[in-house]
Amino acid sequence: MRSSTLKISFVETISLSGLRHKLSYIFKLLAYFLLVGCSSPIENINTDIKSEKPLVLTTFTILADMARNVAGDRLNVVSITKLGAEIHGYKPTPSDLIQASKADLIIENGLGLELWSKKFTNTAGDVPTVVLTKGMQPLLIEGDTYAGRPNPHAWMSPNRAIIYVDNILKAFVKLDPAGASFYKKNAQIYQAKLRNLDEELRRHLSTIPPKSRVLVTCEGAFSYLAHDYQMDEAYLWPVNAESQVTPKRMLKLIKTVKQRQVPTIFCESTVSSKTQREVAKASGASFGGNFFVDSLSESSGPASTLLDLQRHNVRLIRKGLAPDFFLNE
Repeated sequence: MRSSTLKISFVETISLSGLRHKLSYIFKLLAYFLLVGCSSPIENINTDIKSEKPLVLTTFTILADMARNVAGDRLNVVSITKLGAEIHGYKPTPSDLIQASKADLIIENGLGLELWSKKFTNTAGDVPTVVLTKGMQPLLIEGDTYAGRPNPHAWMSPNRAIIYVDNILKAFVKLDPAGASFYKKNAQIYQAKLRNLDEELRRHLSTIPPKSRVLVTCEGAFSYLAHDYQMDEAYLWPVNAESQVTPKRMLKLIKTVKQRQVPTIFCESTVSSKTQREVAKASGASFGGNFFVDSLSESSGPASTLLDLQRHNVRLIRKGLAPDFFLNE
């Protein structure tokens, strides 16, 4: 009886020892995966933060492009929203909020464009924030739900974009006084490019016959460009945040296209063009393609910088509204 008991105890001891060994291994394995699972995203998030250069966050890719032209290699400029994102109703992710708390400067457009920016900047704490349209006299949206509110797409005017650069320069000099002369030189070079772009757009858009100078889009994002280059504007909705297509809006646009005999209409890359194609079909117009407005394209695309974005859009406009002149060039 005692021998049997000893055998059982011995077996139990071996079993318990093996179990402890297995549990220890499992716990170590779990700890490893937890470490990897937790650390990898943080490492990814902090890839830019770990740089010795001050971290500048912008709310969307176009502002990042403008900021990089001024920052050169002295600052690390990162866009919160990614290429192709719809920025009006963007919802910041936890990693975005972590980045915000580690930033040295946050740059936003303002004029009600980034509906999510208040929460974002509040999370960042005492990180300085610059609003690039502050003090700018905006164009107001006419009619529809947003009547009387500022149109936020001021960067679509090269002349207004020059003001953006002035505000970026001031913010960078304040952030990094030692780089003041460097930033000033870069800003002057970039502003010269914007002035040349203005002359280029003015020359190209002047080839469109006056009766055809009606720019029809999904979003009313071309008010500043239309204002600067003597064009009229019509759209399905005023801003993408209010992008519900009602029968009233659709019928109104179809009527405008027919009355003004608009040959070609367009949409934007960050929204669906399905309804606008229906407008084209119902009005007898052609669909001329998608503009880039709120986001740049991939580096291999037609709008990888703000300058390229404007040239791409104007090329589509000329091809759609002045086809004879465009083809004969």
